[in-house]
Amino acid sequence: EDGIRDAQESRGLGDVYKRQIYKRQTLDDLASEYKRSISWVQKQIFEYEPAYQIHNPRAVNLVCDATFYGKRKDKLGTLVYKDSITKEVLVWKHIQSETIKDYKYLLAELINLGYTINSITIDGKRGLYRAFEDYPVQMCHFHQKRIIQRYITKYPKLHASKDLQKILLRLTSTNETIFTKNLDAWYKMHKSFLAEKTLNEVTGKESFTHAKLVSAYRSLRTNLPYLFIYKKHKQLGIHNTTNSLDGGVFSPMKMLIKIHRGLSKSLKIKMVDDYLVRDKKK
Repeated sequence: EDGIRDAQESRGLGDVYKRQIYKRQTLDDLASEYKRSISWVQKQIFEYEPAYQIHNPRAVNLVCDATFYGKRKDKLGTLVYKDSITKEVLVWKHIQSETIKDYKYLLAELINLGYTINSITIDGKRGLYRAFEDYPVQMCHFHQKRIIQRYITKYPKLHASKDLQKILLRLTSTNETIFTKNLDAWYKMHKSFLAEKTLNEVTGKESFTHAKLVSAYRSLRTNLPYLFIYKKHKQLGIHNTTNSLDGGVFSPMKMLIKIHRGLSKSLKIKMVDDYLVRDKKK
C-alpha cells in the first residue's frame, strides 16, 4: 500500500491539478484515486504553480488583444500577445481594464527579451496606432466589419447604409487603391445626406440626423491607412485579423473558465496562466 501511495505522490502537484482542470475529474474522484482526503486534493491544486514561459527571441508578427471573463465585479481580464508566425503565445498580463499603458508594457517586455517586432495586428483600440507608430500596424478586418455593423446594423434600411455595406463586404478581396476610390465615390454621392442636421428643441443644439452612419464612415476613414498594411508588406506574412487569438486562444480558454466557474479569482488567474503556457500551436 505504501508503494502505491509513493507512486501516486511521485506524479506531483501538476498531475492532480491537470486532472481536475483539464480532465474535469471531481475532488471526490481524485481523493479516492490518491487515497487521500478532499482537503489534501484541494491543497495540491492550490499549491500548484504553472511552468514559466520559455522564450526563444526572434523576429515575430504580433497579434494582440484583450479578453475579459468571470463575474463583472471581478473586473478580470488578460491582455495577450501572440506570434502569428509560430502561433505561439509569447507574453500576457492580467488586467482590470484595457489601457494603452498595458499594451506598451508588454511590447517593451518583448523587446527587452530580445524579440524583433516585424508587425502588429490590433483590433483598432483608440490610441494604439500612436503607441505602435514605429511598426507596421494592421487593423483587424473582423473588428472593422463589426464596428460598422454596430453602427448601421447587419441589415441596414437606408440606401446609403446599404451602399456602404457593399463596399465593406469587399474589404478582404480588394486593395487600398480600389477601396479608397469606392469610399470616396460613396461619400461624394451621399455627402448632402450625411450633412443633414436635426435641431433638438429642448437644448437648441443641432446634431447629425444620421449620426451612426456618419460614425461608420469616420471609422473607415480613420482606420483606412491601417487596413491594407498586410498587402503592403506581403513578404512579412502579416495576419489581417486577430482571429488566431479570438477564436484560437480566447474561446477555448473562456470555455474552460466557464466549466470551472466556481473557482476563486486567484485560481482563475492560475488556470489562465497554465493554459497560456501550455498553448503553443493553437
